[in-house]
Amino acid sequence: MTTINTNQRKLDPITFEVLRRSFEYTCERMSQVLQKASFSPIIYDMVDYSNAIFDPDVNLIGQTANCPVHIAAMHFSAHASLKKFPIEELGVDDVIILNDPYDGGTHTPDVTMTMPVFYDGALLGFAVSRAHWTDVGGGFDTHIAGEGLRLPPSMLYKGGKPNKELISIIKNATRTPQYIEGDIQAQLGALRAARDEFTRLADKYGPDIVKQGMHEILDYTQEMTKAAIRQIPDGVYEATDYVDSDGYSNDPVRVCLKLTVMGDSIDVDFTGSDPTAIGPINSPYANTISAVYYSLKFFLNPEAPANAGMYRQINVNIPENTWLNPQWPAPTLGCTTATSSKITSAIWMALAQAIPDRAVAPTCSDANWFVAGATDPDTGELHVFTDLPAGGWGGTPTHDGMHVTMDPLGNCQNLPAEIAELLFPIRYNAFEMRTDSAGAGRYRGGVGVHVEIEFLGRGEMIWMECSRTLEGSPGVNGGLHSAQQRQLRRTRDGRLETIGGLADDGTWHPQMLGGVHFQPGDSFVFESTGGGGWGDPLTREPEQVAQDVREEFVSLEQALNVYGVVLTKDSSVDFQATDEKRTELALNRKAIAKN
Repeated sequence: MTTINTNQRKLDPITFEVLRRSFEYTCERMSQVLQKASFSPIIYDMVDYSNAIFDPDVNLIGQTANCPVHIAAMHFSAHASLKKFPIEELGVDDVIILNDPYDGGTHTPDVTMTMPVFYDGALLGFAVSRAHWTDVGGGFDTHIAGEGLRLPPSMLYKGGKPNKELISIIKNATRTPQYIEGDIQAQLGALRAARDEFTRLADKYGPDIVKQGMHEILDYTQEMTKAAIRQIPDGVYEATDYVDSDGYSNDPVRVCLKLTVMGDSIDVDFTGSDPTAIGPINSPYANTISAVYYSLKFFLNPEAPANAGMYRQINVNIPENTWLNPQWPAPTLGCTTATSSKITSAIWMALAQAIPDRAVAPTCSDANWFVAGATDPDTGELHVFTDLPAGGWGGTPTHDGMHVTMDPLGNCQNLPAEIAELLFPIRYNAFEMRTDSAGAGRYRGGVGVHVEIEFLGRGEMIWMECSRTLEGSPGVNGGLHSAQQRQLRRTRDGRLETIGGLADDGTWHPQMLGGVHFQPGDSFVFESTGGGGWGDPLTREPEQVAQDVREEFVSLEQALNVYGVVLTKDSSVDFQATDEKRTELALNRKAIAKN
């Protein structure tokens, strides 16, 4: 049990707990309003947004757990907004908008709106809403200018009145202008929901008590974080992971991580990571910082209130002019969806050395995000749609990994096939779990998915990313890698062509794609991978392997050649043959390791 020092508290425990929960509820209400009022499927169906509240000093006080990769980065957005528009110049219902990756943003589709909240003329805090818009123009490029509209901090609403000229400029720069005003108003509604909840709290307790609650909840989380870090042995733990390529070379782009635990603090050092990439995977400072915080949150008392109190115990060093801290004009389109997940994977693999009994094998480590244009064959109208075909999570010390689940960077969902076919000239011909995609282990990873989307008219892959196409997801504690991911095109006559990843003939194609065209009747096929395995697969219970075969997570061949389990025709276990097979595989693996 964590012991919290209450000597500095001024609030009684009941008032503190009511305020703590109220801060959380405020963000939950923001998200309810945004999701219900938005126009874009990626917001209302795929849940690609986040909402948060901050104290007058712009410290994170509360958040919703929609997209963890957004949250700490929103702190930078709020600071950039206030640098351009100082609080002395702001009034009631003023709203600042930005999406510039080099001025508080991450990648251009993530649009952040910040609003100060006043009570009796005094600043009480800030409401911040970030949502991934369907399209802001641009696509796959080597210069940030090619990635679409890039807004510096700009006044979107002044005293509640919209800046109509700015909204017109935004609509002019997108392929989907029909969504813009609706999504802006939905985010505005979320901000005003936060304002209303702040006001209710101040009406009930007074603004000074509300601010005191903000102060104490930060200290509370800091103490819980200190206690959690003390449970990790002091030491230096190192790990690497990589994106398979940046789309312009065949060379992996690597995260090099050194994690140092000292008492109740952690140093995270990315010295040695690769230089700025040519292709669009560079991660602005705000995005890298956010990835560090949410990755560590999994192991630093996840029950603690999610706020900036955790940040006080973590020091981060990110050398400039690396792909994890690039400078203008490096492209950043894949930073939240590809790069942040590799940071998570490296941190988790480093922690696996420190706390192997709590280690979790890496996930598929990518959002597998794509944006496609689809032309209506009857009207010629261009539609833009996007999806996030998830993969599996890694095995844990006590359970198998989760199947087809969004990477830890977000709690997003895939685009439902029924909605997609209703709105766009496409057809989902397959969405099914992928046999043998998970990393084998005592606790295997969750499996990935096979997706096949047919274009009814002409189509274009404007942007497509994935990784794990070379090795799959790593295992831990003796667990094995998962299968590799692949991107393919099925032509109208049924032929399959690998366009990203390893082809059947062993040829590898860069997995960051842009400008890939499809004829009417062609299909985009994506095979996501599962999570890595945890522990030696030869120690998995034979009956669990048999059940995996019955559920088609594992093939008969993998059951035999990886797990050493011999099954009869009805998928029951031949225990005597299993013992012999496992002994044979164990001897073979020892011989390979020795050589």
